[in-house]
Amino acid sequence: MGLNEKPLSTLHEKASFDLGDFEVPTGREESWRFTPLSRLKGLHNGKAEPVGHVRLDVDAAPEVTVETVGRDDARLGKAFAPTDRVSAQAWHSFEKATVITVPREAVASKPTVLTLTGDSFNKGDGTASFGHIVVKVEPMAEAVLVLDHKGSGVYADNIEFAVGDGASLKVVSVQDWDDDAVHVSHHHAQLAKDATFRSFVVTLGGDLVRLSPSVSYTAPGGDADMSGVYFADAGQHLEHRLLVDHSQPNCKSNVDYRGALQGEDAHTVWIGDVIIRVEAEGTDTYELNRNLILTDGARADSVPNLEILTGEVAGAGHASASGRLDDEHIFYLQARGIPYDEARRLVIRGFLGQLIEKIEVEEIRERVLTAVEAELAR
Repeated sequence: MGLNEKPLSTLHEKASFDLGDFEVPTGREESWRFTPLSRLKGLHNGKAEPVGHVRLDVDAAPEVTVETVGRDDARLGKAFAPTDRVSAQAWHSFEKATVITVPREAVASKPTVLTLTGDSFNKGDGTASFGHIVVKVEPMAEAVLVLDHKGSGVYADNIEFAVGDGASLKVVSVQDWDDDAVHVSHHHAQLAKDATFRSFVVTLGGDLVRLSPSVSYTAPGGDADMSGVYFADAGQHLEHRLLVDHSQPNCKSNVDYRGALQGEDAHTVWIGDVIIRVEAEGTDTYELNRNLILTDGARADSVPNLEILTGEVAGAGHASASGRLDDEHIFYLQARGIPYDEARRLVIRGFLGQLIEKIEVEEIRERVLTAVEAELAR
């Protein structure tokens, strides 16, 4: 397969299954200028041999079908095409794919949990693992999916979410890798008529994590909500690059990501691209990113982009803010007898907790809150 006829946006000029269509990045490209390429362990230039191992365990709802298929399965690559070199490398390098199907009008009775565990022997010595997952929610069906990443290694994958007419899919993706892990992933959701997609990303662990969630629409009435929290410690690079491509009329999207950083050379990157095409009249969209910089030596890059090609929109906006803790908030709590360290934790907990409370899977929500408390105790 070659290039798509229509680009995803001005910042993502091409989408292709052909690895040769993507030059090896140098770091000068707009889409790679924030990423420390030397820490990708060869994922971007083909030097990482696909001999590592990330184990996938699935605890599926009884209404859901789980299949392991070969590369020739016709359902693969229907909802997306790679838009960068690593995504294309992952497409060419995986051996088996996992296809999860929620049948028409089925309502899953419990979350389907996919646990991906990196092999402790895969330490980035020129080896890597590659994966591919397809989640197909048929018309009028409803499901909740959890993606739980842990362990060590170097891993790149693509995940397709195809949400049918009137269907609903809620996804929670947790990146809780060991400190030496490298993970580069592209999540793409394709929404049919009146489909609903809710995504929540939690990124805490890993040496370098770069996630690229994106959404596209195939018919009117689609509704996407993409939220995320991240907490970067000293030396960590956590990068989230979002794209919402409004190409159908009367669709909605909302993006809200929040992060906290502490420690020398802690670095987070958030890129939010929203494009509203000429034919996407009645679009209602908003994107927001906020970052708390807790110590000296930490850096947060935040770049919201909104491209509007039609004057007939219901609403469109974006906002970004990065800064330190508000002294007035701390003073208010201290004036009521709360010690400084506890006041600091309360403010940060409230800042992130407003989003964390949106996680509908109680076990994951409590786990994330506990992890944030552990970060604050450092």
